[in-house]
Amino acid sequence: MARVPLQILVLPYRRRTRGVEVAVFRRSDNGIWQGIAGGGEDDEKPEDAARRELREEAGIDVDNDLIGLASRAMIDARSIGDYDWGDITAVPEYAFAVDIGDSHVAIGHEHSEYRWVDIDTAMSMLHWESNRAALGELSARLV
Repeated sequence: MARVPLQILVLPYRRRTRGVEVAVFRRSDNGIWQGIAGGGEDDEKPEDAARRELREEAGIDVDNDLIGLASRAMIDARSIGDYDWGDITAVPEYAFAVDIGDSHVAIGHEHSEYRWVDIDTAMSMLHWESNRAALGELSARLV
């Protein structure tokens, strides 16, 4: 499979009596907290890549629809790997959210742990501005 120049971000969340909780994931390689992130492969559309990454990185198969968020970012291509994309120096990041309800989360090798936290706590944990912007949009939509 060929890696194509696009990134995705998925914010899994669930509703509880005390409010909305968001799953945040700690990367194994650098300890950064983030949502589920990854890249497109071959001719995948961003939504297809989001579903695949959610399955690969958190063991979650979603039957329900992903919420496409308007939040977009451009990611420095050098920060995501050593790919030969010619003159491309930045790639678009497409953001999604999904209510996973009571689905079990099973992290893979890319993450050392995950936590369910409220939105304010997630905002303080997330390293990337694009993750915080997407979470802010999700929070506004869920009010």
